[in-house]
Amino acid sequence: MRAMIWQDVQAKQKKVAKILTNELQRDRLVHAYLFIGNRGTGKKDVAQLFARSYFCQNKKGIDPCEQCSECKRILSGNHPDMMMIKPEGRSIKKEQVAALIKEFTYRGVESNKKFFIIEQADELTASAANSLLKFIEAPQSQTIAILLAENRHKLLNTIVSRCQLIQFSPLSPKVFEAQLIDEGYAQSLARTATVLTADINAARKLCEDEWFANARSSVLRFMEGLYNRSNYAIIILYEQVSMFLNDVAKAQMVLDLMVIWMRDVLNIHMDRQEAVVYSDQTEALNKQALVISLDRVADALSVLLEAKKRLDSNSQPISVFEQLALRLQEGAESYV
Repeated sequence: MRAMIWQDVQAKQKKVAKILTNELQRDRLVHAYLFIGNRGTGKKDVAQLFARSYFCQNKKGIDPCEQCSECKRILSGNHPDMMMIKPEGRSIKKEQVAALIKEFTYRGVESNKKFFIIEQADELTASAANSLLKFIEAPQSQTIAILLAENRHKLLNTIVSRCQLIQFSPLSPKVFEAQLIDEGYAQSLARTATVLTADINAARKLCEDEWFANARSSVLRFMEGLYNRSNYAIIILYEQVSMFLNDVAKAQMVLDLMVIWMRDVLNIHMDRQEAVVYSDQTEALNKQALVISLDRVADALSVLLEAKKRLDSNSQPISVFEQLALRLQEGAESYV
């Protein structure tokens, strides 16, 4: 997978790219930035790209060359003048910030430049936040700190006021999907994963998990069989789907996959083919749309959402799915 360049940022976070590239082009960098945005919006990737552009010795415009020793060491996490910290356990401790500040006081190993990234800065303890504030109020020259956070309101107002705030927007599923496909993941898995999560890293993990691909295939067979061969669908439930019900989280994911199927049928009814997620199942979905009325689709979605609530109330997954299959089968038999 190739490293991110500023053109990639422009495509995903236009405002972020405009602000940071302008500052790099004009060499008007501030000493502290606060990147705010949900998980999966690219904050960490952009921070590391910023670091490479800052240190790179052979930039192409503002893009790092990715070939010099500076770029390679940042990409490998071994640059002597770049440091990253993140929570140890649930929070970032005062001792971590103290070690960070100590590094700030040293001259750079190879130049006067230093660069620090603090992940989940909104998880700083009160004492750690106060220690960090002291540094931000009196920064060393040619040193840049980037704080990454999801919730700015959990940070000290005095820290926020001393940083340049860079807001990251939520990414659309289509952007996620395109990135995952570019990384080599199958389109069918990429599209499904990006509907299930707004976090690109979580979507990537789903695409890599064999159980997810198998669960998707089993759900597709179950939903197709339900409205064509309902008895066969029950067999699929017990022989294949049940193996993914060993914990509530996976069971919820299986229900989400079933919901996606019914929403796809709904989208076909509404002539919204571009919104279909299971695009590799178009033929089967079209066949179901021909025999299932909009009212029946709504009924099935209601049954599925009710099953999700039952799982949330600590019901046994297999029991929930047995009742779900019976109710869906009753609805299927009334019009198949």
